Amino acid sequence: MSVLKSLDIDLPQSEKKTLIRFLLLYVFFTVVILGLTSSLYYNLQKELASSQRTIELNEYSNDLISSLKSPDAKIIKNKNFKISLYAYNYKLLYTTSSNSKDSLTQVSYTNNKTIRYITNPKEYYLNSQYVVVEILDNKEWLDATLNNIVLYGSTFFIFMLIVGYFLLKLFLKPMRDALHLLDTFIKDTTHELNTPVSTIMTNIELIDKESIKDKYLLKIINRIEIGTKTVSNIYDDLSYLILNHKIVSNNQDINLKHLVEQRVEYFSILANIKKIQITSTLDADTSLHIDENKISKLIDNILSNAIKYNKIGGSIFIDLYSDKLTIKDTGKGIKKENIEMMFDRYARFDNIVGGFGIGLNIVKMIADEYNLDIKITSEVDKFTEFSISW
Repeated sequence: MSVLKSLDIDLPQSEKKTLIRFLLLYVFFTVVILGLTSSLYYNLQKELASSQRTIELNEYSNDLISSLKSPDAKIIKNKNFKISLYAYNYKLLYTTSSNSKDSLTQVSYTNNKTIRYITNPKEYYLNSQYVVVEILDNKEWLDATLNNIVLYGSTFFIFMLIVGYFLLKLFLKPMRDALHLLDTFIKDTTHELNTPVSTIMTNIELIDKESIKDKYLLKIINRIEIGTKTVSNIYDDLSYLILNHKIVSNNQDINLKHLVEQRVEYFSILANIKKIQITSTLDADTSLHIDENKISKLIDNILSNAIKYNKIGGSIFIDLYSDKLTIKDTGKGIKKENIEMMFDRYARFDNIVGGFGIGLNIVKMIADEYNLDIKITSEVDKFTEFSISW
């Protein structure tokens, strides 16, 4: 949305839809106001033009009747008027109109927008008893009216768009401030996490767990490792979110089978703590030209969610084909109305399980960068399946 980009605002999809509806409603009412005003102006100008023609008709008719009554009776011709003279038996005597009738079927004396019938028996000369005068509409008023509607209507519409732009800025300010505050918090948190996370991960890797005989101590170390990997994964997400525009991609042919196996091994300790069984069916010949860190981050976030939102003793099924990767869990599922918003930044639909709501947003960013197609299918309390096609 160009307006949001000009305001340097990155809003979740749901909020963008709300703003689009607001803008469409604003434009709709602006057009309605403009249409009503134009219609009133048009009708007013039409009535004024009609009144002006009626006045001109009256003046010319009076002059014509006077000329017919004079001793040297003659017809006053005017290119703006058409005249028809009829005898006492309603037969046509004289006309300058191409549309006049051969005889009058009704004698009337009326005024309307284009024609006037005049009758005054036994007073006119030239054997005429009935006179019909028509005034021609040259449509000058219509051209002037339409030009004014276009000119002033366009000016009004542009003015309302400018007003709408400033209203939008005012409307977005609280959201912009909230997002700025959240982004600042994430940057500060990431900076503070860097050293302790690196230190813990390094020391965990240095521990030789096979040499530890004390099962209780080994259990504690495993828990520390689980917590460290969880924090490390969050740290990687935050770092990617902040530095995404600065990260230079190092694309190469990646063997997806080996990569998926590595990521499953990395998360196995997290899966074991919830007694989740991971079943993999991998095509050994599948490869993808992509940055290894980014495709790892994409798989990690989907796997992490599959574990986090799965039930205790649940399952995860990973299938790798030549053209797609699917990851399916037996967790709580997603409501249909929420699936569209799953990739929105900061979107969360579960207040019990923690998280910043940025993992799937990163997945979408990576997928968009490499034109990968992601589809989510889910049933509440049954399963959720992510399908990544290339």
